[in-house]
Amino acid sequence: MKLLIDAQLPLLLNTILNELGYISVHVDSLLNGDESSDTEIINYADEQKLIVVTKDSDFFYSHSLQNKPTKLLLVSTGNIKNKQLLDIFRKNHFQLSELFKTVNFIEINSNGIASHE
Repeated sequence: MKLLIDAQLPLLLNTILNELGYISVHVDSLLNGDESSDTEIINYADEQKLIVVTKDSDFFYSHSLQNKPTKLLLVSTGNIKNKQLLDIFRKNHFQLSELFKTVNFIEINSNGIASHE
């Protein structure tokens, strides 16, 4: 699983996902960093075949209407502590990886995972 972590998610999530064995990059590492536009993020993710991981509902609307980004993981936890967020990913990373083999849009929150298609 290859992921692109959006700016409003902590850089530490990128580190944790890499430690779990995934290929993960944070938007901060892109040319324009956290100033990258949604279009730049989508284009980069689709060119590199990355799943966009975000809290930004604009990506949900773009995916729903235009199928861009091609693959999307929407984090809908609301405001929670980073430790809680990281624990959610640690607990669910294997299931996410398996689901993305068959679906292009997954939503994750404090209660679990929902796949959409």
